[in-house]
Amino acid sequence: MKRSTDPRHLARILVIQKLFSTYFDSGDNEREDVSIEDLLSIGEIKKYDKELYRKLLEGVEENRPKLDEIITQYAPQWPLAQMKLVDLQILRISIYEAFVGMITPPKVAIDEAIEIAKEFGGDVSGKFVNGILGALYEVYKKENHEKETTANN
Repeated sequence: MKRSTDPRHLARILVIQKLFSTYFDSGDNEREDVSIEDLLSIGEIKKYDKELYRKLLEGVEENRPKLDEIITQYAPQWPLAQMKLVDLQILRISIYEAFVGMITPPKVAIDEAIEIAKEFGGDVSGKFVNGILGALYEVYKKENHEKETTANN
């Protein structure tokens, strides 16, 4: 488990809080902007990975339709509007970080997402996030294995 003072862990939490506050009304309606300074003050955070924060926040915002399409594909029984908003933001961030932006190895991003989901949404959220990301990772692993096999032949 990540230490609560790890700058990368804190950056992810700040992105989740920022996205959560942005889409709180109904999941898609934007509301008044909460500044990073406000989030730092509320969480009493002194040091975080600013570059990771920027990459994740911009990447999720720029790729939200694609991320939502992936989530819908791997959780067809859960319409986005019916998901817990915190779970949705965690999924968007971790899918972007691991599979779209390829910032962090998938296993690391998935482990982080599960821990954060447990912290902010409880054990059920951790299991939900794990189920979706685990299924996505299995497909990713299979596709990459096939690409490697083809490249080596």
